[in-house]
Amino acid sequence: MLEVSVSGYHSWRRRPICNRRQEDALLKQRIKDVHQRSKRRYGAPRIHAELHAGGIRVSRKRVARLMRVRGLQGKGKRRWVRTTDSDHTLPVCPNLLERQFRVSQPNQVWAWDLTYLPTKAGWLYLAVTLDLHSRAVVGYAMDTQMPATLPLAALRMAAGRRCPPPGLVHHSDRGSQYASGIFRAELARMRARGSMSRKGDCWDNAVVESFFSSLKRELLEDTVFENQDVARHAVFEFIEVFYNRQRRHSTLGYLTPLEFERQATAA
Repeated sequence: MLEVSVSGYHSWRRRPICNRRQEDALLKQRIKDVHQRSKRRYGAPRIHAELHAGGIRVSRKRVARLMRVRGLQGKGKRRWVRTTDSDHTLPVCPNLLERQFRVSQPNQVWAWDLTYLPTKAGWLYLAVTLDLHSRAVVGYAMDTQMPATLPLAALRMAAGRRCPPPGLVHHSDRGSQYASGIFRAELARMRARGSMSRKGDCWDNAVVESFFSSLKRELLEDTVFENQDVARHAVFEFIEVFYNRQRRHSTLGYLTPLEFERQATAA
């Protein structure tokens, strides 16, 4: 039926597998291992960077092709509701950052923002502090509500960990939590300078917006946490174990945030 002779079939069975196919078989397994370690978060660019860091020289196109063959893909982008309340009469800081997201040294510019995660028991709100030099999360806090003390707790965690010098620029949107008296007083105590985005312009705080997009895309995967405690644990693991120490960042040349800081310090 297949128009193949018996001798031809046995000859094919005895024929050795070509080197390219053998290499592809090994690469497929390596790719699958990296994909699983990232909890299926990584697409071809980051898997390619991870293989390269492990000494495996292969093109990104080949990685993408082998991922398609195995049916592997990273997690796609999702749309989320904004949580900023800028309709208030509190003082607003000038925009000192002006979208200058490339920062030469750590603890020169920090950026903050606030988002939410859904759980079956209600929302869990998350405030984070990022160092724009390395994109590392240096402070964070979670609560079931959005009081001014939530970003304040994230700021205090970051300050306790990093001990920034006077003159630090703190950038955020115009949310009422960041414009509150207690938050401004804490910045003054730290001798830090406040900076705020223009009204309704998310691009002025694009780095933190990008972090939240990655967190929700890679952490939630179309699921809802059972309760806030489960969500807290997942966020802790994502930030402390994966994002800062393992996740390769395209803006950093596919280094992790802490690797980037170590290399910058060594230089």
